[in-house]
Order: sequence, then structure tokens, then C-alpha cells
Amino acid sequence: MARTRKLGDTIDIVAVAKEAEVSISTVSRSYNHPDLVKAATRRRIEKAIEKLGYIRNRAAQTIHGIRSGTIGLVVPTIDHAIFAEVVQAFSDSVDEAGFTILLASHGYDLGREYAVLRKFLEHRVDGIALIGLDHPGEVFRLIEQQDIPAILIWNYEPVTPLPCVGADNFMAGRMIAEHILELGHRDIALVLPPLEGNDRAGGRAFGISETLKDAGVDVPDAWRLETPYSISAAKRDVHHVLGQSHRPSAIICGNDVLAWGALYGAKAHGLSVPDGISIAGIGDFKGSKELEPALTTVRLPAQQIGRNAGQAIAMAITQPGTVIENQHCAPELVVRATCAALKC
Repeated sequence: MARTRKLGDTIDIVAVAKEAEVSISTVSRSYNHPDLVKAATRRRIEKAIEKLGYIRNRAAQTIHGIRSGTIGLVVPTIDHAIFAEVVQAFSDSVDEAGFTILLASHGYDLGREYAVLRKFLEHRVDGIALIGLDHPGEVFRLIEQQDIPAILIWNYEPVTPLPCVGADNFMAGRMIAEHILELGHRDIALVLPPLEGNDRAGGRAFGISETLKDAGVDVPDAWRLETPYSISAAKRDVHHVLGQSHRPSAIICGNDVLAWGALYGAKAHGLSVPDGISIAGIGDFKGSKELEPALTTVRLPAQQIGRNAGQAIAMAITQPGTVIENQHCAPELVVRATCAALKC
């Protein structure tokens, strides 16, 4: 029977190297630069680590310029699936480079973001990732003072305070509005999420509004809804709008969650989609394709954004001096079954 190691036994990188029959530098490299170690060798090292129960000393990594092997990711919310794909892709990407993410949310309250960021830095994270481009000045100053790699995710503009990887949300809003207009709709309602502290939603709302305005379409105040990220809230608000004497022929939603609620609101009012009313979203979240009818939307390439952002910041950490370039992951119109040409 194999002896169980007890507290006080020496289980260090030397023991792992001996067990795996590799050099100490190879074990270290498998942690810090796994892409430079053959897959078969990494598996042998991983088996040795599991067998010995080795826990590496993160503090010792400072001599290599890596402080904790972690990257802090601050998101607005973890209460629904909006950021799930981008977070998972980002996590998978940095994991391949030997890093783990620390995840926190500020509940769409940018005033809390500074406190969250300070806690991450107290944990000696090696890099910081934030959602969106708009953040308090003290957040940017704190990152600059710490002089660690940082990246902005999800939204894109050519010039930003920190490098960004994301989609042009103004473009996404314009694309879905142009599609609805091309189908002949002019009586159009908007169901948008709260815009305070949310530059992504703000960009989409501005793109939609400007496109409709350019086409001479005026959206009545009663049809311009600001609804929480909630299927039930969107269902309630849309049901109310559709109960008015004059109702829209199409509804553009600021994201797919609200569009799902709008579909239920139309059904509750006895309207078929798209024959009775057209409904469109933005995001192409998981499940939008499987709805009945399948949702017309604009795809924001969450997996590509998360993957590219993860690769970029991991490289900036492991290869000091690397410049992270702004990357635009273009949105894409996805035409499905919830929109139809206006019947004359």
C-alpha cells in the first residue's frame, strides 16, 4: 500500500521533477509557458503532481515576473447568461497559458468597481480585464500606477484608454434597425436595458435611434421602454404596449434576453410572430436559435472576443513589452424567423 504523505513531508518542485523524470526547469516551464512543453511531457508532469499532491509556491514566481498566476476579471453581473460565453472563453484561453481568473461583479455600479479592483490588486493579480470602455478615472489611474497589463472587453472603439477587444455596439444597433426598416416597418417600438453605467447598451441604443432617425422614423415615448434584464419584465412591458389602441408592427430589443420576454408578451396578447408582429434582439445568446420561432438578432461574437482577449493579456504578462492592439470582432446579422416584411 502506498504511504500517504503527511504534513511536514518535503513535496517540492524537485520531488515533482524526479517523479516525472524531467528537469526542474521543465516543470517550471510547464506552469509558466505550457506551450513550450510537449503535450506528453506535460501529462507526465501533471500525473506526478497529482500523485504527490504538490502545491506550488506562488510567491516564488515573482522572480519570473509572474506574481500569482491569476488574472482579475470584473464583470457587471453574473446574474444571467449575457456574459457567460465571453467569460468562459476568456477563462479557457488564459488557462491554456497557465493562468486562472478571479471573477467579481459590480452590479452595474461603476462606483463599486474601484473597490473591487483594489481587492484584486491586493491579491497580486498579474493582469486586469474589465467589461466595457467607460470606467471611473480613478480606475484607470490605479491600473496605470500598478503598471500591470490590462484590457477592456466586449465593446470596441478605435481609440481607447486601455487596449480593447470587442464588437462595435453602435454598428450592432444600426444593423438590426436597418434590417427592420428594409422589411418595411415604420411603427417600431424599442425595448432597451437600463443605460446607466452600460456603454455597451448605450452604443446599441444610439445606433438604433440614429438609424431610425435617419430614415425619418419617430419612436413615440410610450414605445421607448427601458426594461431591466428580465424576461418577465420585458413580457409585462411589451404586453402593456401591445394593449394600446395603436400598436407597433415591430419591436427592436437591446439584447436577446429582452427579446425572449417580448416574444412571450406577444404570445400573451394573442399575437403570432412574425405574422402579427416582428421582434428582433441583439447578442445571439445560447437558446436564441432554439426558440420557436427562432430569434432574428445580431451576433456579438462572444467566444471570439473572450478567446482573443485572453490570449492577448496572457502574452502581455508572460512576454513583457508586448503591445496589445485594439481588436474589432465584427457583429453579424442573423436572420431567422421572428421578423417578416410588413403586410400592406
